[in-house]
Amino acid sequence: MSYKTILTVTAAGFGDGDLKLTAGLCEQVNAHFSVLVVALAAPPPIGSAGALSVAWLEEREEDMTRLDKRTAAVSALLAGFAVSADVSSDYVELGRGDEAIGRRARYADLTVIGPDVLAGETLRQKAIEGALFSSGKPLLLVPEGASPTLKPKHVLVAWDSRIEASRAVRESLEMLKGADDVHLVLVDPVQGDDHHGEEPGADAAAYLARHGVKVTIDRLPGMNRSVSEVLRQHALDTSADLMVMGAYGHSRLRERLFGGVTKSMISEPPLPIILAR
Repeated sequence: MSYKTILTVTAAGFGDGDLKLTAGLCEQVNAHFSVLVVALAAPPPIGSAGALSVAWLEEREEDMTRLDKRTAAVSALLAGFAVSADVSSDYVELGRGDEAIGRRARYADLTVIGPDVLAGETLRQKAIEGALFSSGKPLLLVPEGASPTLKPKHVLVAWDSRIEASRAVRESLEMLKGADDVHLVLVDPVQGDDHHGEEPGADAAAYLARHGVKVTIDRLPGMNRSVSEVLRQHALDTSADLMVMGAYGHSRLRERLFGGVTKSMISEPPLPIILAR
């Protein structure tokens, strides 16, 4: 699909790097730029004395003041960009931060999480989980030092035949159609109707080809490496400037406890990655 509204998230104390990066992507595809400025409120102290409660209330007031200042600064910055833009703010309880971000992301075609937010911990987690689990829309992760583009020339699609991968492909279809080459990558594919089919990757490649995508199927052996390691190396070998993959084919709890491809890629994205589920 084409991206007509692109969202990014920021907060007090963050720089403007993610905003400038996302504005550049909006200019590239003539999209509207939407910014959500958030403040995550700390929960009240349990069993606190009166003095501590007063301190907690004062902290909340300071949070809201910082939120207002950051929102005003973002508004001033957006006025200087050559794209249409809007800014909104939300002061939300910490435990519901992902829901608030996901709710706002429903009104965008793509959420961009750049290096500033990725370098943090709490907002990073809330922004990623909110976009993936509460919006129904794709997410673009942009690591430090990357040069993101919504008109990539070389794309790696991590294909595992799951519904999450299918959605990621569908959400990225316009970009895939414009690429010079798309590598559909399967790591240790398993034949059979319940897995990758009798000819692994053939059905997905045929679907893409019908849309005019210049696609090549790469079936790669794991050779005792993790799937994420194989994908990282192949992205380097093919000079990919974007990776497309489904997110959380397993439950979040299983990924957190035992690890997984999504967890690895989110923790250290090797290049810009479109994620969907």
